[in-house]
Amino acid sequence: MSTNKKMEQVNIVLEDDQLVCILTDEIKKVKAQETNLQSVILMLNEEYGFDLGDMERDFKIEYIDPDTGKSKKQRVELVVFEKGKLHEQEHIIRICIVQDDKVKETDKKKGLAATLENAMGAVESCVFGLWTNGHSFFYLQKEDDALGYDYEFVDLADFPGQGETIEDLDRPDRSSGRVAAGDSLIKVFKRSHDYIYGNEGRKKDAFWQLLNLIFCKLYDEKRRFICGEKGESYRRKFWVGVKEQNTEEGRKAVALRIKGLFEELKTDEVFSEVFDGNEAIGLTDKGLAFIAGELAKYSFLDASVDVKGMAYETIVSNTLKQEAGQFFTPRNIVKAMVEILNPSENDRVLDPACGSGGFLVMVLDHVRKQITQGLYPGLEGPLLEEKFNSFEVNERVRKYAECSIFGFDFDPDLKKAARMNMVMAGDGHANIFHVNSLAYPNWDYPEEIEKINVSINKSLESIKDLENAYGSDARGKFDMVFTNPPFGAKVKVDKSTIYREDGTLIYQLGAYSDAPEILFIEACYNFLKEGGKMAIVLPDGILSNPNTLPVREWILDKFKVMASIDLAVEAFLPQVGVQASLLFLQKKTEVERQLAQGGVEDYDIFMAIAEKLGKDRRGNPIYMRDEDGAELLFNEETPYLVYKKDGKAELKVRREKLKQLDDDLPKITEAYKKFLTGDKI
Repeated sequence: MSTNKKMEQVNIVLEDDQLVCILTDEIKKVKAQETNLQSVILMLNEEYGFDLGDMERDFKIEYIDPDTGKSKKQRVELVVFEKGKLHEQEHIIRICIVQDDKVKETDKKKGLAATLENAMGAVESCVFGLWTNGHSFFYLQKEDDALGYDYEFVDLADFPGQGETIEDLDRPDRSSGRVAAGDSLIKVFKRSHDYIYGNEGRKKDAFWQLLNLIFCKLYDEKRRFICGEKGESYRRKFWVGVKEQNTEEGRKAVALRIKGLFEELKTDEVFSEVFDGNEAIGLTDKGLAFIAGELAKYSFLDASVDVKGMAYETIVSNTLKQEAGQFFTPRNIVKAMVEILNPSENDRVLDPACGSGGFLVMVLDHVRKQITQGLYPGLEGPLLEEKFNSFEVNERVRKYAECSIFGFDFDPDLKKAARMNMVMAGDGHANIFHVNSLAYPNWDYPEEIEKINVSINKSLESIKDLENAYGSDARGKFDMVFTNPPFGAKVKVDKSTIYREDGTLIYQLGAYSDAPEILFIEACYNFLKEGGKMAIVLPDGILSNPNTLPVREWILDKFKVMASIDLAVEAFLPQVGVQASLLFLQKKTEVERQLAQGGVEDYDIFMAIAEKLGKDRRGNPIYMRDEDGAELLFNEETPYLVYKKDGKAELKVRREKLKQLDDDLPKITEAYKKFLTGDKI
């Protein structure tokens, strides 16, 4: 968990295929093994609490070959020394072997036995070790054999962090797991999904089986608050003993514990809304114990929304086949749209084409930060982030989401994925509905329409808007709409959506086009209150083509244009190639419309061009460069929290040299804030 970075530019020339080691500040070539090593260094530092000053890379271990009696050396990618001790072999407490992605643990020269077991056997002080190729992680403990003459190596689900013992990992009253750093959670989700897909014979439902276990983990973490309200002591149920996976009896115990937890969560008031009730965990005891062991290491509630969101969307986007015109909006675009409209705890928000819920989760996170800052004005950085999941914040966030965040989607699988994403974001409730937003309120599933209307009425009652609370539907009820509607020639809209049976138009814009992106503009207008605001992704053709002039005239009649941001063509590549813009609109009141029709409107519009979006056409990241084209480096001070075994957090600072994504959107967002206050841009 890190934030509040202090940056200053460093005068170092870096080539495209180079990086700076987080541990040594040395320039290294970007290779799979080096990238994996950087991830492990960051993981041991932030997640396990080992100081960078107590680590050393490429350390040579000396030992006597038992066959020849000669002295030999083995280079080890990373070692950790006892805190504050000299970097000598006798003080090593962790050995980490890091290989590239293609090396298997059974490799005769680079595998587990040939490298990690050999090195641990040579270092008397080292009891725990790690072997990884970036995909697979193997933790070992060195123990004396039964006769006491030699060592044996025992597989573990994890090894202890700084100041921890192996017994600490097995404590049922351990309050939470590690907070994921870097791409750790993405790798865990992907590793778990690949295991289910490849080893459990569940190719059709690997994604849903994984989500079942993710939600077991989330539910178990939320039990902390449930137990706290009831005055009960909290004991983990979703956990795997460090050696439980090694025996059939242990694996059965894990399966029994977690399957029971899954049946319990399906009857919970919050989680029952995500499930139909007939779901089951269909993994073998071995598979279940492995996946649970991977997930149990981390605290999901304490992970940032960015970390959880990227991990979740990685497996969603790789699993759910997108229909024509459906794709995920990049997170930097979503974040910019939310920050520009700046929703608050008093705003009711809708995404009428919500997909997996990216906009809704970002709105929830935005409001969570506002609430936390209001409750803890004296805190900042990681100390403030630590309060994101405090009981007081969670209660306010839960109530806000329950009353004020809504999502509609035509795809029932995406509806379920969005609900799960919302629960993972920590809201405790999700008003996500399976509905064709363009056909609302006259759709073929009246029971779903009724659910929407009931939720809207409850929301109105909660803010004591009793005048509109009964017999109301969703039209005219939202303060803000965020959306990236489906668009393109392949997305067909049923004629009955545009025309009534008598041939009259339902949508005024239907007179000019049946393109869904155009009809969605009017649908969003209908959902908004007078004065309500909308942020929408639109193809540039709507804003520039001569044949869409009537559409632009309609927009100018109905809305005040707040801002327009042109996006680079890379915005949605490699998913889809479309030139698009972000349009920010405010629904006029009837009086404002009439006044505008009587004369020329005069107001300022914020306009910007995002020429760079932090990635190239293939989706690879691009970084800031100097005038000669060399990548720039920045000295950064990154504060982060390390959690001790007693649950208390210690604030630390890591100094490193990092590249910065070349993304114009954060700068544009800041420029818009200055525009609103009248400051010079």
